[in-house]
Amino acid sequence: MTLGRPRLHLRETGSTNDRARELAAAGAPHGTLVTAGAQTAGRGRQGRVWSAPPGHALLMSLVLREVHPLLPLAAAVGVAGAVGKDAQIKWPNDVLVGGRKVAGILAEGRPQDAWAVLGIGVNVAIRIDDLPPELHATAATLGREPAEVEPFLASLLASLERVLALAADELLDAWRARDALFGREITWSAGHGRAAGIDGEGRLVVELQDGGRTTLDAGEVHLDR
Repeated sequence: MTLGRPRLHLRETGSTNDRARELAAAGAPHGTLVTAGAQTAGRGRQGRVWSAPPGHALLMSLVLREVHPLLPLAAAVGVAGAVGKDAQIKWPNDVLVGGRKVAGILAEGRPQDAWAVLGIGVNVAIRIDDLPPELHATAATLGREPAEVEPFLASLLASLERVLALAADELLDAWRARDALFGREITWSAGHGRAAGIDGEGRLVVELQDGGRTTLDAGEVHLDR
């Protein structure tokens, strides 16, 4: 396995992604792993803060120099595989259990320098009551013990290793098998419609009320309740 070595573990850091970016820029090899017991400025997609009590979540970032063209989707499939058979993916890469978010993924890259940093946060042993109140209705946890964070990390790295080796069509099929939005009404910044899966480039296909279709390649979507 090439992912996870070398490894830098920090008791506390601002952001594992920021530290991994520094290492990547300094020439760190493919697979370099940064983990932390706690982070003070962890962030997710759309600039949100990733919040977790110290020692209760997996907080990690990987330096990748062999960058999969569908990295955000591949990461979600890898994380979902480690979480378990009931895990689903909300496009593009939020991992859900029971309709609630148990893991977040943030991929940041420098294509001109041929590297990317993949940040992953998983609520392995968090108690929902320990999270900020605004997350109580939307967050999930694996419900494990803090001592299980390290074994979960090992299974996640193995899962990512397998998924990142998949051909694009195999990866897309694996993602589709866990699609949490398929057939459901959604809204996004420019409209609403019914989610109809992803296309061959990983874009979300949406069926519109007028019978047409559109694709989304970025941004955030919400389920209509």
